Amino acid sequence: MTDTLEFNDIYQEVKGSWNDGRLRFSKQTVVYKSNKTGKVDSIPVAELTQAQWRRVCLGHGIKLATSTSHIFKYDGFKDSDFEKISEYFKANYKVELTEKDMCVKGWNWGTAKFGGPLLSFEVNDSPAFEIPLSSVSQCATGKNEVTVEFHQNDDMEVSLMEVRFYVPPSTGDEGADPVEAFAQNVLSKADVIQATGDAICIFRELQCLTPRGRYDIRIYPTFLHLHGKTFDYKIPYTTVLRLFLLPHKDQRQMFFVISLDPPIKQGQTRYHFLILLFSKEEDINLTLNMSEEEVEKRFEGKLSKNMSGSLYEMVSRVMKALVNRKITVPGNFQGHSGSQCITCSYKASSGLLYPLERGFIYVHKPPVHLRFEEITCVNFARGTTTTRSFDFEIEAKQGSQYTFSSIERYDYIQVTGIKSNDDVYSDSDDDQHDAYLERMKQEGKIREEANNSDSEDESFNPGEEDDDIAEEYDSKASDSESSRDGEDSDEENKKKSAKRGKIVKEKKRRKKEKKSKNSSAPKRPMSAYMLWLNSSREHIKAENPGISVTEISKKAGEMWKHLGKDKKEEWESKAEQAKKDYEKAMKEYKDHTTANKFKRKRNRDEKKKRKSTGRERESEKATGNDSFKSREFISSEESSSQSDHGKKGRKRKKGSDDEEEEVASTPLSSEEPGSD
Repeated sequence: MTDTLEFNDIYQEVKGSWNDGRLRFSKQTVVYKSNKTGKVDSIPVAELTQAQWRRVCLGHGIKLATSTSHIFKYDGFKDSDFEKISEYFKANYKVELTEKDMCVKGWNWGTAKFGGPLLSFEVNDSPAFEIPLSSVSQCATGKNEVTVEFHQNDDMEVSLMEVRFYVPPSTGDEGADPVEAFAQNVLSKADVIQATGDAICIFRELQCLTPRGRYDIRIYPTFLHLHGKTFDYKIPYTTVLRLFLLPHKDQRQMFFVISLDPPIKQGQTRYHFLILLFSKEEDINLTLNMSEEEVEKRFEGKLSKNMSGSLYEMVSRVMKALVNRKITVPGNFQGHSGSQCITCSYKASSGLLYPLERGFIYVHKPPVHLRFEEITCVNFARGTTTTRSFDFEIEAKQGSQYTFSSIERYDYIQVTGIKSNDDVYSDSDDDQHDAYLERMKQEGKIREEANNSDSEDESFNPGEEDDDIAEEYDSKASDSESSRDGEDSDEENKKKSAKRGKIVKEKKRRKKEKKSKNSSAPKRPMSAYMLWLNSSREHIKAENPGISVTEISKKAGEMWKHLGKDKKEEWESKAEQAKKDYEKAMKEYKDHTTANKFKRKRNRDEKKKRKSTGRERESEKATGNDSFKSREFISSEESSSQSDHGKKGRKRKKGSDDEEEEVASTPLSSEEPGSD
């Protein structure tokens, strides 16, 4: 018999919704890991007291009870799994897996039994349904009636909000009220927070980014209380999933992030993360409201009665001891500015992206935490606004996509460096055969060299150009020294500065034109390896369930290396055909672009011609008819006698305005016979 039993697609009921995950039975522990939240439930084998096999809505399920009064239920097993699990339990756990039938009669009259954290409604000693008391938010009593209210599940479109039980009056002991007894049993295990007693410690006026404001944080043994001017929040420690301590990019502040499931609510707003911002220079002297013996007994040396240090250190230390979870800090990543984060934008809001050892976290609006396990693929896309930045796209297994934009290209090199330095790559001798990784590195080098060459070609060197200009003007100055004074030096300086400014302006303009690109141009063809990888990716995922993106790239590189020559030639021929299609499409695109360019130029020329013709006509109209006929009129007058010319001129001067208009508008044909 094997040492472990593992099952995938096993479901756990959480507030009315089914969350899938993986369940593993080993000789020491029973471990369940949720695919949604990554939360791990570990049950020591020594604490197991009961195991039941039941037929449920998702096939078959197992109900496990422990000596610490905890109950765990997992559904999604097959009927054939019963014998295998039963034999494993007998051999390793010394616990018998018993079969228990559920009541499906649909009766609404039965017996309510409280067993640990469960309220079981039974009909004829068979459970009809069970209510986890940890899902109860409130319990109200009435006359012979108890109303049980539940926490709302934001992930479900329809949620069960309340159940009412009719409790008949007791016929026995008159001193005990059965309604109150029922309500007390519910409230004793329900998730109803009541602030009783003094707080262990209080942190005053802490700056909170989510939810926004300044809050007093009161630390109680089982929950923390956020007290603000407008709102109050009570957060049980059981709802805390993870703790993060992240340095700000300015190296003067610290983020302390608390991940919550379920989130805290304010109206219709849900806060899945509690984000606190601290200054590194702020210190505090903290005294716990407990005796030294109680502190030592409860926290086992993790805390002391009197502590001092930075405020963020004290808060994180207290939370770590109470929640009993590790604090996650950034990994070995370091950006080009020396910080452990990347400045980027998400949903039109600027923030910081922290690459972690096992995921990414973005703060702060809205906060996003992505584990590597829930990521399907990542993509580095060229920025939409400028080539100096790029977009980092992440696609999750649930279908959602996250795009972090405006990341500087220097951080692009660092991010790919993280992937290449990961254990998946660095510890393997076959890294050189990972074609996809090599191509990404090659493209990064090409872009880097291209950007460097652009900056060198288009940079302006004042020293060199000043020397050229000086020599040019010195030669002119020597030629004209005989005819000019020393005042020419001022004019020369003005010319130098004007020419220098003109050169810089022209170069900047050429640089802009070079960067402009047309999105309608055909896309470059993929290589033979990329064509093969796109067709084989789903096959690789099917053969290796749960494989990560980096492992897919490595596996694909190995498969491509050992791929037969015939197969490679087939994909290379496809790549060659794609290249020919691309060249053909590019030629058609260029021809079409050139034709459109000439067409636009011809239209512009015609438009300019029409405008110039219109201007000439307007100028002719403005100058009058004399200018239009003056040349012919003068020539005719020169050929006529001087006396006639004088008489006609005098007639024009003595005549009235009407006569003057008549003489001016007289046809030239009437004068031409005289000239002849």
